[in-house]
Amino acid sequence: MAKHIFVTGGVVSSLGKGLTCSSIGMLLERRGLRVRLQKLDPYLNVDPGTMSPYQHGEVYVLDDGAETDLDLGHYERFTNAPLTKDCNYTTGKIYLSVIQKERAGHYYEGKTVQVIPHVTDEIKAAIRSLAVDDVDVVITEIGGTVGDIESLPFLEAIRQFALDVGRENVVYIHLTLVPYLKAAGELKTKPTQHSVGALRQIGIQPDVLICRTEHPISAEEKDKIALFCNIERRAVIEERDKQFSIYEVPLSLLNNGLDEILVKRLNLKVGPLEIDDWRDLLDRVMHPEREVTIAVVGKYIRHRDAYKSVYEALDHGGIAQHARVIVKRIEAEEVSREGAAALLAGVDGLLVPGGFGMRGIEGKIEAIHYARTRGVPFFGICLGMQCATIEFARHVLGYEDANSTEFSTDTSHPVISLMDEQRGVKQRGGTMRLGAWPCQIVPESRAWAAYGRERISERHRHRYEFNNAYRQSFEDAGFRISGTSPDGELVEIVEIPEHPWFVAVQFHPEFQSKPTAAHPLFRDFVGAALRRREEARSEVEAY
Repeated sequence: MAKHIFVTGGVVSSLGKGLTCSSIGMLLERRGLRVRLQKLDPYLNVDPGTMSPYQHGEVYVLDDGAETDLDLGHYERFTNAPLTKDCNYTTGKIYLSVIQKERAGHYYEGKTVQVIPHVTDEIKAAIRSLAVDDVDVVITEIGGTVGDIESLPFLEAIRQFALDVGRENVVYIHLTLVPYLKAAGELKTKPTQHSVGALRQIGIQPDVLICRTEHPISAEEKDKIALFCNIERRAVIEERDKQFSIYEVPLSLLNNGLDEILVKRLNLKVGPLEIDDWRDLLDRVMHPEREVTIAVVGKYIRHRDAYKSVYEALDHGGIAQHARVIVKRIEAEEVSREGAAALLAGVDGLLVPGGFGMRGIEGKIEAIHYARTRGVPFFGICLGMQCATIEFARHVLGYEDANSTEFSTDTSHPVISLMDEQRGVKQRGGTMRLGAWPCQIVPESRAWAAYGRERISERHRHRYEFNNAYRQSFEDAGFRISGTSPDGELVEIVEIPEHPWFVAVQFHPEFQSKPTAAHPLFRDFVGAALRRREEARSEVEAY
């Protein structure tokens, strides 16, 4: 029987439940266990696919095309656990399933459909979907904060779950905040006590408390928390803010003995911990040999989580190159107001990420023009690739009004157009080109040099594509199409061979990058930016 770990959060949101789950999963994997991870979100949207990045951060796409919560990105970066659509359920997804069963007429045998037991049974079924024969531990993160009305069905479901599988097969971990009051000069444990009290009223007694804090928690304060929260003293774990990187979290939990607590509590048979490569990774993060500045020009810059995987993948590229990546975040609209030269002067590379809608497009195009004409390494992702295509069409091919039909339906040069398969689509949720698709790479291209092979698979999330009617014109002008779908119809990768490093892709490579295995395009992009920085330094020294 698979064991289950449920992680809840209290006091405030954004404490890092996703990172905690990922770190626990990594530690257990490295003890030889087979782990699966799952996020249960309490909002009514069926998935985050139709939500603004300002509301929910990035939408993380899986191989099977599921649009999921960004915490699943942490799960993939920290562990090797396979992720599918069953790894992310929302209230909307749960209720949709219940209503569809009710409409079918025979699932509930004519009974009144209620939150208990029918909705909670659906939630428990979602949890059990990961507990297959070859899985040792299922880690389930409950979104939201204890005390939220929206979370109650999920909390009730995990309370019942322990009755179904046996309390000895379940561990409840509660992530909480121990705030420091500067005026009083002390930490306050009362919010944690209230949060645990709210859980206990529901019927859940936490086995482990992970206490987020900015300051060390004294032995006396840990004793107080343990006493009033009815938890073993050793199971009160201090989790201080990290100085260098989120990748310190697993070692912090390890140093606090969390893995041993879980192994003993769940009676798990494990091997020795193998974590030397992670320690080496952290050494690279803390002691970089070089540094490089990358500008990210996007339309959702104000919300850091909107490009979460992009920033992480840049860090991974830096780790692979033994360098610290300094990200300069620039709103695309600022470029239109202040000019690319003023904002991009001194950067070593430019990345333009994905997005939707007209706002900021002209700023992105201006930034790309600056990078192309000044020899600044450029990496375009999804919409970034489409903007690079528009920029080249306008300034090299001379198509002054070149555009995407997403932004201008009456352009005389629609170099980016709606995909044929999207023309009859009316629904917005889950209807784009999604998930992993194969790509054929042209030999001796920059993409081929990065991947080291001709056939790859990458994840997509888009409705618009390169217009093949203009393909020959672009290639004749030096805009190389170096990657396509296997049938040659969809342009996947473009590059400019005469440029120091100018590569843009229709897919989202950031979703397949790990700290221990940087995505090859991010690795090579950071490498190109480092070369530019070193060349500039050499020129200054020579002068």
